[in-house]
Amino acid sequence: MVSRRIIPALDIKEGRVVKCVRFLNPRDAGDPVDLARLYDAEGADEIVFLDITASHEKRSLMLEVARRVAEEVFIPFTVGGGIRTVADMREILKTGADKIFINTSAFQTPELISEGSDRFGSQCVVVAIDAKWRPDGATGAGGWYEVYLHGGRTPTGVDAVRWAEDAARRGAGEILLTSMDADGTQAGYELTLTRRIADAVSIPVIASGGAGTLEHIYDGVTEGGAEAALVASLLHYQLLSIRQIKEHLRDRGIPVRLN
Repeated sequence: MVSRRIIPALDIKEGRVVKCVRFLNPRDAGDPVDLARLYDAEGADEIVFLDITASHEKRSLMLEVARRVAEEVFIPFTVGGGIRTVADMREILKTGADKIFINTSAFQTPELISEGSDRFGSQCVVVAIDAKWRPDGATGAGGWYEVYLHGGRTPTGVDAVRWAEDAARRGAGEILLTSMDADGTQAGYELTLTRRIADAVSIPVIASGGAGTLEHIYDGVTEGGAEAALVASLLHYQLLSIRQIKEHLRDRGIPVRLN
């Protein structure tokens, strides 16, 4: 059985780590390199960095942060935000990052997925999907999950499950899946969304958005079918440690890597 990964998520705005609720009202959470160093020491399996306004504001890549992290951190890390071309991917990977993830640009230019996968290997290309629940009809009985772009600002009218399937066919190595409804609420991952996409694709799905307790993380990698759990607020504000999370999963019979 594949070991489940615990991945701290560091959203970066103006060079600082921030935490939002449902993609809004960012609060400062610290220096990205300091936090990355801490999570490396605590036993994180990987780290994800996202410049949360890069695609929306069309700002330059987070190259300097990535270089600093590569000098200090010895576990794999992934960088996203504002990556629009294969050349952008190359620049990020040259800093020492192990993977890049693409969201808005992947949706708007799907061939970027296959081009990146062909050039650098599918293991380097993560497609991020931000999705929000859309009930059907006046009663709200039934519904679907809509893909959003530009940090949750732009609805697409496209079903998240269908887009995940397309991204996997084009060569994505993983799906980083965030529920916009659950993001930052600490009320638990959106398990229906996670399970639908985990069942629809053969590549790993990383659950993101809503972890607030140890049981939420357990549910994400069992009921939700995710291979990895992204965690932010719980770690940034020292509500839980990575070791506590991993020991809880281990004690519940879930394979994890412990230092």
